[in-house]
Amino acid sequence: MRETTDILISGGGVAGLTAAAAFGSAGFRVILVDPTPPATTADADGADLRTTAFLQPSIPVLDGAGLWSRLLPHAAPLQIMRIIDAGGAEPVARLVKDFDASEISDAPFGWNLPNWLLRREMVARLAELPDVSFRPGVGFARMLVREAEALVTLTDGSQISARLVIGADGRASPVREALGIGVKTTRYGQKALAFSVSHNLPHGNVSTEVHRSGGPFTLVPLPDRGGKPASAVVWMETGPEVARLAALTVPEFEAEMTARSSGVLGPLSLITRRSVWPIISQIADRMSGTRTVLMAEAAHVVPPIGAQGLNMSLADLACLLSLVDNHRADPGAPAVTETYHRQRHLEAQARVTGIDLLNRASMAGSPAIRDLRAKALDALYGSRPVRQVLMRTGLGVR
Repeated sequence: MRETTDILISGGGVAGLTAAAAFGSAGFRVILVDPTPPATTADADGADLRTTAFLQPSIPVLDGAGLWSRLLPHAAPLQIMRIIDAGGAEPVARLVKDFDASEISDAPFGWNLPNWLLRREMVARLAELPDVSFRPGVGFARMLVREAEALVTLTDGSQISARLVIGADGRASPVREALGIGVKTTRYGQKALAFSVSHNLPHGNVSTEVHRSGGPFTLVPLPDRGGKPASAVVWMETGPEVARLAALTVPEFEAEMTARSSGVLGPLSLITRRSVWPIISQIADRMSGTRTVLMAEAAHVVPPIGAQGLNMSLADLACLLSLVDNHRADPGAPAVTETYHRQRHLEAQARVTGIDLLNRASMAGSPAIRDLRAKALDALYGSRPVRQVLMRTGLGVR
């Protein structure tokens, strides 16, 4: 027997879970599928030990989805974004620039939370919504698009008739492949180590990017762990270097990561396992098809710089929520899908290009290029109007 729904979402990551909560809270019937059940504890197999910093514009989306009140008690605010250039002869800070949210807002830039905890709270929220059906362990298999519906077959053989299909199913999106939409992918030969640390010095709600070569070493505030200050770390390097670092003993690794951090928070102690993630940039040729839209990493992927990735995804969701709200009788009408593509694709392309340039600058190994990078940072920071424009641009606000 064929089941019907307003919206079918493929992909149960943070973006897909948020979308399901948002549309369910808005009164739509939603089915969310993902072949892999979410890991909702830090020590579970496959747990995502990365963190997500929700920037200011993302908070209304989370609030409308009934999520922000659940998440805020676990979040660490990000008041200052600090960039350190350590590209001199020795890995020590030679240039430190602070971008303070108080220059443009009364609120912090954002709030940081572990990804596994996001999944826990989001799954709990979905359980409260009577019109949302979350089906972990079942995935998208194929789709037949008609004028009035999208007929989706799932991996368990069941069929769903949906007015709108949302592909939030990652950089190798099955929904995108079913639509025949191509992608442009840029590979950097980089990977990222993600883990958490404790330290003796307080982070002071400062998120710090330390630039030398290979990519940034980023420390993002977390709530205290065991009575000590804690931070999440994303350490980007070449693939072979990440493999070497991941194989070090804990004492060896702690010594290397403390040195790479330029000692800004004192000695760092590893408090989680180390996970490794590939780094690419990617942009889909289109972000919609008939009765279908792509969002999050199905549409765009960026290196983890400036907390852009998931916040781009929630900007997708905010746009889509607004369009669907104006076409509640048929959320998958061309007026929704085509307008969504027009409103989001150019913005996503611009962000992917900008983050690509920042990542290439952070990878610089040549001392001359690293010196040029430091001079550019100093010049941009020195002008208050330019500094404020950069901060607003990073937030995605005008």
